[in-house]
Amino acid sequence: MRKSTSLVKKVLIPTSLAAAMMMVGCGDKSAGTSNSANIDPNVLADTQELVINNSAEPESLDPHKVSGVPEAAIIRQMLVGLTTTDPDGKTIPGMAESWESADNKVWTFKIRDAKWSNGDPVTAEDFVYSFRRLVDPNTASPYASYLVDAKVAGADAILEGKAGTDALGVKAIDDKTFQVTLSEPVPYFPDTLIHTSVKPVNQKVVEQFGEKWTDPANIVVNGPYKISEWRVNDKIVLERNESYYDNGNTTLNKITMLAIPSSTTDVARYQSGEIDITNNEIPPEQFASLKDQLGDELSVSPMLCTYYYEFNTVKPPFNDARVRRALALALDRDTITDKVIGQGQTAAYQLTPVATNAMQNNSPEWENWDQAKRVEEAKKLLKEAGYSQSNPLKFELLYNTSDNHKKIAVAASSLWKQSLEFVDVSLINKEWKTYLDTRRNGNYQVARAGWCGDYNEPSTFLNIVKSGNSNNQGKYSSAKFDSIMAQTLKAGVTPEQRAELYKQAEAQLDADMPNINVYHYVSPRLIKPYVVGFSTKDPLDNWQAKDLKVAKH
Repeated sequence: MRKSTSLVKKVLIPTSLAAAMMMVGCGDKSAGTSNSANIDPNVLADTQELVINNSAEPESLDPHKVSGVPEAAIIRQMLVGLTTTDPDGKTIPGMAESWESADNKVWTFKIRDAKWSNGDPVTAEDFVYSFRRLVDPNTASPYASYLVDAKVAGADAILEGKAGTDALGVKAIDDKTFQVTLSEPVPYFPDTLIHTSVKPVNQKVVEQFGEKWTDPANIVVNGPYKISEWRVNDKIVLERNESYYDNGNTTLNKITMLAIPSSTTDVARYQSGEIDITNNEIPPEQFASLKDQLGDELSVSPMLCTYYYEFNTVKPPFNDARVRRALALALDRDTITDKVIGQGQTAAYQLTPVATNAMQNNSPEWENWDQAKRVEEAKKLLKEAGYSQSNPLKFELLYNTSDNHKKIAVAASSLWKQSLEFVDVSLINKEWKTYLDTRRNGNYQVARAGWCGDYNEPSTFLNIVKSGNSNNQGKYSSAKFDSIMAQTLKAGVTPEQRAELYKQAEAQLDADMPNINVYHYVSPRLIKPYVVGFSTKDPLDNWQAKDLKVAKH
């Protein structure tokens, strides 16, 4: 964490930045308080239904075709992988009722007695098919390299076109025994299997309907809920899957997931009673007043996510590390976290949140410089790279539709202009699916990005900037960084040695600066007091509707 200082920094705020900053002290304490004290969580409502804002129209609901949080939030209600998480975020049995490994390289999973929603039994072959489909180049999964990072044998050769999918180190020993062979020992391998990309799909249905298999009329699931209605850019309705193995312990009958990108609209509809749980973005300018008015209905919980700006490192001007580093040094993160957002987010000086299990904090020297020294060094780097008042640095900053992303982008561009003078930023806004395509196609210079842990271990963050990783949109490539990461899973490496290697990897990222780490998230949400069971203890924010209930109100 950044060391606190008694120095008071005077920050001159340009007009455009001032417009992006939150207003403090605007709450009216007489406007109302939470009525949670009047609700008995043990007395349930007759109608067990909730409306939740999911922030965006999903790119797809095929687990092997997506990479975003909005997609994962829906898929998590419908499909269950080998492992899953409890409300506190701990890894627990999913479709695998147990697993074992003598050497952390060969893992054997026992599949529970469970059925798909069409009555088919869930078998080990479902996972063989699904793992192979994930790495199949014909699938073109944005998470294709996930099994490479997890060290599943053969995954790298398949992605490189040197082998067919049958070379993947997975097999069904029998209908209820699934085995995975790794090329290196991975002690946390079961934790990686909570992720969306390694959830199973029903082979028969996928092959029968092709791209249409996720349509409400066709979809087959093994989880607690199934799509009953899908209105594009409006809502997705999920209803109970009576074939789910744990249906007897599921209470909610219906969940409506809305696609509202505007946090202001989200809050307004919550206040009017149309939404029960908001997305985890609260307008900064409303935060203080909502806390005063609604009390405990405004929940702020920790979250293993990092907000950053991603450079396209293979195109000018950001193929020059001096330019990347200059912008990273000059961005005043404290102004963004304290003034623009102000909800408990912390300034980020490394990609991996320091709260991640087994993560040591890498504190670069410049973290402890005052802002004046950072700006001085940034100007020096830009001048070395050939930029000046007569030749200003001009670039486009891409962000996806969101009130908060816009505020932060306006603030960042203003802070750069204020401190560096000869920097001119054009802001480019695109809706979610177009934004994703633009990044994947490399048609950008700098892009707003965020990464939330797929599991609670530093590799889930650091893997995404390895050379050739399918989530490495900025095309950063460093043989030194890749070598450090390769060492983390060598035989005989202790947990302490692995933590030190992760710290070295962060130091290499700081030297190369492929991204500007802006802040580490928190998760602020409005939750109605009659919603029972929504945990705020899971730092991965993998909430599950099957754990929720509606109290009488």
